[in-house]
Amino acid sequence: MLRANHHARETDALLPSVSRRFSFAPPQVREKYLIGALFVLTLVALLAPALPASAWHIPHFVDTRTWLGVPNAGDVLSNLAFLAMGAWGLLRLRAHPDAPAGAGCLFVGLILTCIGSCIYHLDPDAPQRLVADRLGMAVAFAGFLGIAASERISVRAGQAVVVLVTVAGLLAAWVARENLTPWVVVQFGGMALAVGLALTRPRPGALGVSLGGVIFFYALAKLFELGDVTIFEATGHIVSGHTLKHLAAALAAWPVIRALRPVATGSVPSPR
Repeated sequence: MLRANHHARETDALLPSVSRRFSFAPPQVREKYLIGALFVLTLVALLAPALPASAWHIPHFVDTRTWLGVPNAGDVLSNLAFLAMGAWGLLRLRAHPDAPAGAGCLFVGLILTCIGSCIYHLDPDAPQRLVADRLGMAVAFAGFLGIAASERISVRAGQAVVVLVTVAGLLAAWVARENLTPWVVVQFGGMALAVGLALTRPRPGALGVSLGGVIFFYALAKLFELGDVTIFEATGHIVSGHTLKHLAAALAAWPVIRALRPVATGSVPSPR
């Protein structure tokens, strides 16, 4: 009997991966709301007035110091935080077949963001380099929204959001060379959607990712970005706000990594 129960528990451990097959059952109430929200954001991205990229790309990064031959060293090297968090997250995923949809996309996106942002900050006066920066961000953002939908609505909602937002984000990043409107909708409209999901109850069986924690670090990163010059002056030219922005944005992955902490092998209750 004990051996049978042991095999049953091993089988149960494999079920999450099997249950990830996409379901075509009628949408639940929350899924209908999600579809409506995505439809509205799509309309805004397509119909809102265009924001010319040339009028908005004005590099204003205050810390332009070179270190060890690396120009704009603070803003370039701080991107290594994205690489560290992305690699750490991928390592955690190996032991978690029950990870929410989008987790892998988030961590891969962080690594791509490290590469793209380094390329951009080596020469921020070249606006075409922004495409590389935004492509990685789009993948990471799609991953986070997929996690949010998976945690609050359903696994299949998370899977669908990952695919849809990845496609929309990559297209928006490419179009942003001329028109910023779709990119603004993806970034800020997507974050508004994440806030709305964070305010709803987790679905039964959710992993327990702190969406509020991710949003907090994202908002903190935006504040650091706005205070680039102010922080640089306040710290006696030690660090700029944009450098801190990269560190705070990378830390946004911490609540997800924390939820993927290793499970003790002896945590399975013994049969009674």
